[in-house]
This record gives sequence, C-alpha cells and structure tokens, in this order.
Amino acid sequence: MASTALFPARLAVTEFKLYLREPLAAFFGIVLPLALLLILGAAIPDFRKPAADLGGARPVDAHLPGMMILLSVLTVAFSVLPAVLVLYRERGVLRRMSTTPMRPISMLTVQLVLNAAVAALATVLMLVFGHLILDVPYPPMPLAFIGVFLLGAVTMFGIGLALAAVAPNSRVVQGVGAGVMFPLLFLGGVWLPRPLMPDWLRTVSDYSPAGAFGQALTDVLANRSPSLLHLVVMAAWATLGIAAATRWFRWE
Repeated sequence: MASTALFPARLAVTEFKLYLREPLAAFFGIVLPLALLLILGAAIPDFRKPAADLGGARPVDAHLPGMMILLSVLTVAFSVLPAVLVLYRERGVLRRMSTTPMRPISMLTVQLVLNAAVAALATVLMLVFGHLILDVPYPPMPLAFIGVFLLGAVTMFGIGLALAAVAPNSRVVQGVGAGVMFPLLFLGGVWLPRPLMPDWLRTVSDYSPAGAFGQALTDVLANRSPSLLHLVVMAAWATLGIAAATRWFRWE
C-alpha cells in the first residue's frame, strides 16, 4: 500500500518533466497571456484611463487582466489537457496502466492538477508583473477572486475533459479544441469587449461558460460582486462537462 501511494507523486514528477519538454504548451498557456497583458497595457493609452462601465477602474486594472486570465485557462483546458489525454489513450498508455498498481484515474488526476497549476501560475504571474510594471492593483476582493477563478477553471476543465472523452484521436481533438476555444474567447469578450456587444450577443455571452467566467473575473477585479447569474451559469456548465466526461470517457 505504501509503495502504491508513492506512484502518484512519481507520476506527477514524470509528467512535469514531460510538460517541460513541450515549450509551446508553456508558451501559449503562460508566456503569451502575460506578454499580451504587459504589451497591450503599456502600448494602448485608453487602457490606462478610468472607464465608467468599470466603476471608475481602468481597463488595465480589471478588463484586460480578466481577459488574459480567461485566455490562459481556455488555452490549457482546450488545447493542452485534452490533447495529452487523447494521445495517451491513442498510444495505449492508459490501457497498460490498468495492468499495474497505478490506475488510469491516477493519470487523469495528475493531468488535472498539473494543468490547473499551470493556469494558476499564469494568473499569479500576471497579477504580480501587472502590479510591478503597470501599477495594476492586486484583486481588491481576494477571496471572491479565488472563488471565481476556481469555479471558472473547474468549468473549463470539465468541458475540456468532455472533449477528450468523445474525441476519436489526437488530430481531431486539436482541431475541435481550437474550434471550441476561439468562439468562447469571442463570447468571453477577448476580441470584442462585452459592453460593445449588441444586446442579443451579450445575452448569448451571459449564458456561455466563457462569457460568465470573463465577466465574473472582470467584476471582482473591479471591486464588484459577481453576478449570481454568471455564477449559476458556470456551475451549470461545470456540472454538464463533468457529467459528460464521466459518462463517456474511455481509457482505451
């Protein structure tokens, strides 16, 4: 029993080393959102002016960090996590694990923890460097921010796992992941800020997982309580994603 308990730690170390060998995953999940935050925040003067729709906060204080955190979480949830799991299933890694004391569920757990840690690291780096370089204040409602981040991450990872559950191979999951991620980024307000959306599109955004997550992040960063609607929407999508992944996920 003791030796079996050591397996997840060893597996986590092994998977972490493999992750480091894929620099593109770290680049798109961590480096790109951080670089965009700093470059756009420094290069666009309007981002550093108070905005009425943010209660007097600057876009660089609330909207821009919220969108870059959303970008990081979606990149990890729809590009990195599903691709690794489907590739392991395709190569028979999960099937072979079922014949050892290590169960396939351990691989799933390690991948979830590893990718969640990457998204959390990206978020911490954006908050720290945004504060040091752009004078962005730290979240004024830290507990609310952590709660929104965790709920949003669970939502996106749940949908990402559902995608991994139904994708037949690694080539398909990469294309479908991108096909899901980019519309969600649009609905989340990354390409077109939600205040500029027409009413019907903003309503669609409200009920999308990315729209609810992005707006809730922006709200707590602007020192406002997140909307109950957005919290309920995220919880509903998280439940659906996890239920679908549990129902359809195949180890081989």
